[in-house]
Amino acid sequence: MNNYLLGLLLVPGLALAQTQTTATYPYLIKGKIGQLNAPAKVYLLTGIQPTDSATLRQGRFEFKGSTPFPQSATLVLERQGRLQSGWQKKMLGGKMATVYVESPDRIHLFLAPGPVAVTSADSMRTARLTGGPLTADYLRLNEVIKPIAKKVNSSKSQAEFDAISKEYAQAYLNFVKAHPTSWVSLEALQYARQMNSPQYAEVAPLYAALTPAQRASPPGKFYGEMLAGLKATAIGAQAPAFTQTTPDGKQVSLVDYRGKYVLVDFWASWCTPCRAENPNVLKAYEAFKGRNFEVLGVSLDDEKGREKWVKAIADDHMPWTQVSELRGFDGTTAQQYGIKSIPQNFLIDPSGRIVASNLRGDDIQATLARFIK
Repeated sequence: MNNYLLGLLLVPGLALAQTQTTATYPYLIKGKIGQLNAPAKVYLLTGIQPTDSATLRQGRFEFKGSTPFPQSATLVLERQGRLQSGWQKKMLGGKMATVYVESPDRIHLFLAPGPVAVTSADSMRTARLTGGPLTADYLRLNEVIKPIAKKVNSSKSQAEFDAISKEYAQAYLNFVKAHPTSWVSLEALQYARQMNSPQYAEVAPLYAALTPAQRASPPGKFYGEMLAGLKATAIGAQAPAFTQTTPDGKQVSLVDYRGKYVLVDFWASWCTPCRAENPNVLKAYEAFKGRNFEVLGVSLDDEKGREKWVKAIADDHMPWTQVSELRGFDGTTAQQYGIKSIPQNFLIDPSGRIVASNLRGDDIQATLARFIK
């Protein structure tokens, strides 16, 4: 289950800030895939965006360019010439959702100074990569996560998938600890954040150990901003105060919940993982309502998505208070809490102190049971 979701989460570069900067890192990719000729083409993607393409001639292709920072990329072989990767409608969690689906004949590699060779007798997915130190690091990381990836399709419950996500995150963090100055580690930190939001005390030293060039790069700055939010919302910290508006125009403040446990739940109508998680929040709400516990939903929809936000509240049967600035990730509260991906939530105790975060599935009720007697 959730294989489309996992594919979306692990698209190279997807979560990284794509800021325009002066390109300073040249790369060269030379490939040989059998004896293929036109119309067969190879596409180079950074993130999910195609940045270059080459028509095969006797199986050979080449990409030469520069990147603003060393980063992972994808090579896709399309035998008929047309790129098939893109956003598609798929059933996910019993609902139709728009997800990113990659063409199957592909391989991930790392764009960095120095040549990278890609060779295969028949397909891109079986190609062998050789290159410099960053290619070696990237291949080493892939070997570490490969056995974890095999568990995804065999998972039969959300609880199993959540456990696999945590295993992914820990594997990425272990790699960063072992390779603190590698550009691959900067991406590994990003992936760990996507799979299972780590605590500030765990990742702050890892970020500090990166090189100054890594921290000054667009994805490095992006992660640094997220880290500042993690610090502000670390376990034991006072939850940042905020006031937002309900769909009917009422002003609601976090301080209104002082004296109760409140789960502040960041989500959006367009967020497929959020919608899949809403039933778990509802179960927790039904189990603990009337026991000094409330849920406060904070939507990251924007003004254009207002109607979809209101409809999602009704469709997902969420009876608790919902608020939004309708400014997406640019909202003041999202920035206060360092929200860079959703779903995300924070359990706040009656004194306004954060006591838990990033609760999923059965962990929501289990955590509430520890605090609410």
